[in-house]
Amino acid sequence: MHLQESGEMYLETILILSEQKSFVRAIDIGEHMGFSKPSVSRAVGLLRSGGFVTVGDGGGISLTDTGREVAEKIYERHLLLTRFLKDLGVNEDVAAEDACRMEHVISDESFTAIKKHFHYE
Repeated sequence: MHLQESGEMYLETILILSEQKSFVRAIDIGEHMGFSKPSVSRAVGLLRSGGFVTVGDGGGISLTDTGREVAEKIYERHLLLTRFLKDLGVNEDVAAEDACRMEHVISDESFTAIKKHFHYE
């Protein structure tokens, strides 16, 4: 299953929330992302059927190994691209917002080149 940008954003959010709390629920995801419960439920269902998340009996949402791999990749891009833009003099809020868009479209080759050139590894 190929993920759209929104799916990547959900996985990244689940990763961030799981680092903050031991039990991630759909309501937590909705509050973090500003989405309605039906939207979150639909997205989680798609991610579940794609093998990216599991949902426990109590409603806890966890990343599978595949989901964690994608989430960590996207989150690393977000952090590094934010840092890159800030290092160029971009305002922190603008840098984070722009990085959020860039993280989904930048190629692996370009991302690796930025990391290497600016010694972000």
